[in-house]
Order: sequence, then C-alpha cells, then structure tokens
Amino acid sequence: MDKKFKVFLIDDHALFRKGVSQMISSDPEFEVVGEASSGLEGLALAPQLAPDIVLIDLNMKEVDGLETLRRFKGSGLAARFVVLTVSDAEDDLLEALRAGADGYLLKDMDPAQLCTSLKKILGGVTVIQDRLTEVLKQALQELSVKPAPVTPDQVSLTDREQEILQCLADGLSNKAIARKLGISDTTVKVHVKHLLSKLRLTSRLEAAVWAHRQK
Repeated sequence: MDKKFKVFLIDDHALFRKGVSQMISSDPEFEVVGEASSGLEGLALAPQLAPDIVLIDLNMKEVDGLETLRRFKGSGLAARFVVLTVSDAEDDLLEALRAGADGYLLKDMDPAQLCTSLKKILGGVTVIQDRLTEVLKQALQELSVKPAPVTPDQVSLTDREQEILQCLADGLSNKAIARKLGISDTTVKVHVKHLLSKLRLTSRLEAAVWAHRQK
C-alpha cells in the first residue's frame, strides 16, 4: 500500500473534529493520526505524530489558532498548516497568511472539496477558499494605496486605545485582551478597528510593530 498522508486536527469542538476526521479518512490517500481540543494540546502532541498536514481552528480558548500557527512555524515541525475556520474576515485571512498558513478554508465548504484542497496544499500550492479570493484582492489593493502610518504627534489615542495598543504589542489575542481588560470580545474588535483606522494601519501586526517603534 502506498504511503498515506498523515493529518492532525486541532479544534475545540469534538463533534466537528469527528465529522472532519471521517470525511478525510474516507479518502484512501489520507490517515488521521490524531486530534487535539486546544492549541496547547496540539502543540504538545503533533511532534510525536509527525503529521504531513495540520488543520487548525481559529477561535479556541487560551491559545487561539493564529498563535498556535505562529508557534508551530517557530517549532520547525515539517508539516503544512491549514486554517479551517468559520471566519471570512479580512483581518483573520491576512494574519493567517502572514503567520505562514499554507491554506485558509471555511467550515461551510463543500465536503467533497476538502480532500482535493488538502492534496493541492500538500503539493505546494497555497489554497484559499474561492469566495475569499475577492476579499484578498481588495485587501492587497488597499495595501498598495494606503497612506503612510501616522507619527505619535499626529494621533490622539484614548486611554483605552493605549491599553489595547499595548496588548497588541504584547502579542495578545482578542480573547486574552478581553479577559485582561474585563470587556467583551466584540468590544475589543471595535477598539482594534478604530485604533487601526487612527494609525492608518491594516493589521494587528503592523500596530504591534508601530507600538514597539515608538518605544
């Protein structure tokens, strides 16, 4: 029998993991070698299983999918990393690609396309859900014409925005910021959006870099 591609799943919803596992396992070219219910668990288990491809959910407690992806990329694990999420937000897509994702797929995709997409990714192709290509195109166009970031003397941030900026500089996720400041995830997203607009930036990463440079 030919060697099968080994797949590892990281998602905090057990029912979803089982469903995806069954879909992938139905393809004779794949073998699901393990599952994890959190980013931390996934980071601990994956090196022992040596998967060829790792599927990562974005919205997880403690360590979210983007941070999990960044840690994997820094660990040297020889695998392809695919974000499998419900989020079609531009910021999430761009941050995932910046963090080194080899693919960005949505959970509402046609099940028949999942294994096809994974095979393309294993072949070295970066795969993005079809309906997100226009989102990416628009984002790249905005980046090409965006104005230069402001300088500290050109912007006035509220105390809350200063707190949010420091949290971004510390690499905290929205959930971590919400816990630290005692506000909701939704409120954090609103503050981040306003902050990026004031600074003329397009991503959390750019805001973190901007904050570090001001120090």
